[in-house]
Amino acid sequence: MGLSCGIIGLPNVGKTSVFNALVGGQGLVANYPFSTVESNVGVSVIPDPRLSVLAEKFRSKKVTPGTLEVRDIAGLVQGASRGEGLGNQFLGQIREVDALLHLVRCFDDPEVVHVPGEVDPVRDVAIIENELILADLAIIERRRERLEKRLRTGDAAVKKELDVVSRVESLLAEGCWLSGRVTDPEEQKRLKDYQLLTAKPVVFVANVSEDAEPDDPVVQAVLNLARERQTSAIVLAGKVEAEVASLPASEREEFFQALGMNESGLQRLMAVVNDMLGLITFFTAGEEEARAWTIRKHTTAREAAGKIHSDMQRGFIRAEVFAFEDLVACGTLAAVKEKGLFRLEGRDYVIQDGDVVYFRFNV
Repeated sequence: MGLSCGIIGLPNVGKTSVFNALVGGQGLVANYPFSTVESNVGVSVIPDPRLSVLAEKFRSKKVTPGTLEVRDIAGLVQGASRGEGLGNQFLGQIREVDALLHLVRCFDDPEVVHVPGEVDPVRDVAIIENELILADLAIIERRRERLEKRLRTGDAAVKKELDVVSRVESLLAEGCWLSGRVTDPEEQKRLKDYQLLTAKPVVFVANVSEDAEPDDPVVQAVLNLARERQTSAIVLAGKVEAEVASLPASEREEFFQALGMNESGLQRLMAVVNDMLGLITFFTAGEEEARAWTIRKHTTAREAAGKIHSDMQRGFIRAEVFAFEDLVACGTLAAVKEKGLFRLEGRDYVIQDGDVVYFRFNV
């Protein structure tokens, strides 16, 4: 599977409801901790109105949107870094994803138990972050001890890595979330190798009730936390979004229009996740199928061909490319070609968001 994000948070904060809304799944929603043990895994469609335009212009028989893997990870509790509440298993699931959606409970509901007690986003976020920081600190401390033993050999590479590890250890000891704090490319590569939890980018998701007010102090506390962490926050009513996601597409649009909304909270959330992961979309389009492909920024044409099939990457010859915006402006593919906007690009061409591509390759 490609890129993925994991939904984390305390038990009973609405993670599975949001997961079901994102992927149209049927994960178990229950009023007790650890109803999710093995992470639910699903695929979320990335909405993109450009795809329907392409399908119409090429009269495509099939339309396939871009997707992102989503994992509903069981609720963490205080002591998870020491294995409490099946913490070791859940932390391992977090290591496997590329980004985190930190779901924070911002609603009161006497019928849904909140493990720590009353609703308090600042405390709840601190519980989760502290456990992930402690888990990372244990990994880094062990790494530092091994490097210090090897330092006696006088290996310059060991000394260089030890400097990185010592800096990271200091940040963790201060209670810092590493993502956004470590910007040096070499240090970022090291963090990826160590699979540190706090090196993953995170979006805060304030899960509110249907009648929540925008200026609710509880919601504002989550928004303030996001600003402090220099990251994004989304406010959504997870239960409502899950119910609406089960409706036919036409009824979903009517529902949000009735509320005066151009898009759902989930659409806003997916846009933020895409931006956080540095994702862009290119398209392939023809009579048989119009399809969106999700890739990271700075992906070359040859690498993008491999997204479709490994044979395309191995036998890559060239990419035939035009921009979606040019097709809309010109009206037809023939007009795009007449105006010289249809290009032939080599293997090192960097795919741009909105490129429509046809790959030529040897079998």
